[in-house]
Amino acid sequence: MKKTNRREFLQKSAAGFAGLAAISAGLKDYDFMAPAETIDMIKLGNTGINVPRVALGTGSGGWKNASNQTRLGMKGFVELSQYAYDKGIRFFDTADMYGSHEYVREALKVMPRDKVSVLTKVMVYDQEGWYKKEPFQTSLDRFRIETGSEYFDIFLLHCMMQGGWSSEYRDYMDQVSRAKEKGILKTVGVSCHNFEAMENAASNPWVDVLLARINNKGSKMDGTPEQVMKVLETARKNGKGVIGMKVFGMGDLIKEDQREASLQYVIKSGNVHCMTLGLESREQVDDAVSRVMRIARS
Repeated sequence: MKKTNRREFLQKSAAGFAGLAAISAGLKDYDFMAPAETIDMIKLGNTGINVPRVALGTGSGGWKNASNQTRLGMKGFVELSQYAYDKGIRFFDTADMYGSHEYVREALKVMPRDKVSVLTKVMVYDQEGWYKKEPFQTSLDRFRIETGSEYFDIFLLHCMMQGGWSSEYRDYMDQVSRAKEKGILKTVGVSCHNFEAMENAASNPWVDVLLARINNKGSKMDGTPEQVMKVLETARKNGKGVIGMKVFGMGDLIKEDQREASLQYVIKSGNVHCMTLGLESREQVDDAVSRVMRIARS
C-alpha cells in the first residue's frame, strides 16, 4: 500500500478543470431557481443527516490558508457557490487550512443556512512553522465566527496519518464529543491519509463520518482500490457516513474517460455515500451534476 507523508499531502495540488465563467453578482434577494438537472440528496449512513451526493470542495491546491477556490476571489467564489446551489450542490467541504471559512460565510449570506450542509476540519498538530494547533474551544469559537455559522453539520479531525490517532488525540476527541452533545456539531469524524488510520476509523465507535481517498486507479490513495474499498465497505456496514475525496486523483484522472471510469467505480460500489469535488467553474459544476446523476440512476 502507498504511504504519503504530511509534506507530500499538503504540497500537492488537486488540479481541477480550467476555466471560469462569470454570473450575476450575489445579492440577498438572489432568486434560487433550481434547474431541471440537480444533484439528489442521500442519507449519510446512520448519522441521521441527509446531504447532497456532491459537496463543493474548497481545498483544491489547499496550502497555507489558500486554495484554488479562494483564488477565485470573494465575488467569484460566491457566484460559483450560488450556481452550484441552484444545481443542488448545497454542501460545502471547507477546512481551516484552506483559508475558505470566510468565503463560505459570504456565500451563506445569500443562502438559507438550514438548506446547506457545512463540513469543516481542524488540524490537531502543527505544520512546519505556518500552522499552530490550538485548544479545541479556541478553534471552534473561531470557526463559528469565520463561517458565520452557529453549528457544523460535519466536524472532522483533519489528515489523520497514523493508526493510533484515536489514542493520541483522545482528550481532544472528548472535547469534540461534548460540543456534539450541545448540538454545536451534528456529526464528527476524521479525514484519513493513511491506511491504518482509515482502518481504525472504519470500526471506531467515536466516528460518525469518514472522509477517505478513493478512485479506480489508486492515484494519491492510501492503498490499492481493492484494499481501500474493503475498508470503506466495513465503515458503511458499521453505519458510518462515507465521503469520498480525490476521486479524480488530485488531477491525475481528469480526461473524459478517466473521470467517467472513476465516478462509475466510486458510485457503483455502494460503499461511498457522497463525494467532495474541487469544482472551480460553472462548466465543472454542470459536468459533475449531469455525469454523477446519470451514473447514479443507471
